[in-house]
Amino acid sequence: MPVRPELVADQAELTAWRRDFHRHPELGYQEVRTSNLVAERLAAWGIKVHRGIGKTGVVGVLHGRRDGARAIALRADMDALPMTEENTFEHASATPGVFHGCGHDGHTTMLLGAAQHLARTRDFAGTVYFVFQPAEEGLAGGKAMVDDGLFERFPCDEVYGMHNWPQEPLGVVVARSGPMMAASDLFDIEVEGVGGHAAMPQVTVDPIVIAAHIVTALQSLVARSVDPVDSAVVSVTSIEAGSTYNVIPRVAQLRGTARTFKPATRDLVEAGIARIATHVAAAFGAVARVDYRRNYPATINSERETLYAQASAARVVGAENVVSDRDPCMGGEDFAFMLEERPGSYVWLGQGGGPSACNVHHPRYDFNDALLPIGASYWVELVESRLV
Repeated sequence: MPVRPELVADQAELTAWRRDFHRHPELGYQEVRTSNLVAERLAAWGIKVHRGIGKTGVVGVLHGRRDGARAIALRADMDALPMTEENTFEHASATPGVFHGCGHDGHTTMLLGAAQHLARTRDFAGTVYFVFQPAEEGLAGGKAMVDDGLFERFPCDEVYGMHNWPQEPLGVVVARSGPMMAASDLFDIEVEGVGGHAAMPQVTVDPIVIAAHIVTALQSLVARSVDPVDSAVVSVTSIEAGSTYNVIPRVAQLRGTARTFKPATRDLVEAGIARIATHVAAAFGAVARVDYRRNYPATINSERETLYAQASAARVVGAENVVSDRDPCMGGEDFAFMLEERPGSYVWLGQGGGPSACNVHHPRYDFNDALLPIGASYWVELVESRLV
């Protein structure tokens, strides 16, 4: 079955919702207006609403017309990014420094569109849980919902997620089993030397020089310690030290991120960053302190559920538009916490060719509203094909 005609007919309404969310973005765990609107709409359609799961998360519960013991969960993220939008169209962010630069406004809208349609038809057996998650952008809202008893309170057999993907043409669905997104970790390195006058470096231990050597040495970690057929990224993204021209500071601060897929590689990278930083610093007579924080685990799709996702997508966009052999992405995604608890699949929905050709997290990004009925139709097809 192609894109549902009823959802095509809802396009104007869905677009209005999406643009309203875009104009009023909210950061992680601050999605008060967004979650209120989500809850109000779900309740108006006769869907039972549960609020406050993972702080600002919302779950809607809908039973089909036919009895069934099975249940699946569909997840959309609601939060925006702490960045300034550079678009000037009418629905641009009205909140300075906050911007839906990743398309979560579209994700929320597509799941709402599916919920509205399914509430009208209820053409399935069993239960569907509509999971509207807060704080995906680095604040682990997925983990917060899991820790708050998401799957104990709403016991599903499978869980599914999606993300818009500007790199793919509109309507192309990327669904692959195994790794989809990388584990996303953070690290801070404090290098403590001996400060002093910049004209007399011989009586100092310069933490800036040492920090530079640490950055260079860390590049060998992936190149010479990680198996070449595996994938990993170690990026130092910030160095802060000093306050003026003629003073060598006592301390330099480095921070960055590490991305991996395999647990063993994650262990190797964590240990390697600590080893390299402390030993390089010691070689110069300084001390390095490393704080490595495991943030999001790798997003790993289960094989069976990915086959279901591929089949559902093919019925909506055509088998020729379902891709299973794209390389995984080194970006992180906290849907991974849900996939650690339940089998499921996370797919990318191509939205290329819209009004904005920008990638996500670009200040001129905008969600392509032409994707709204496609994504909502995928959700509906998935529910009706899995709950029979």
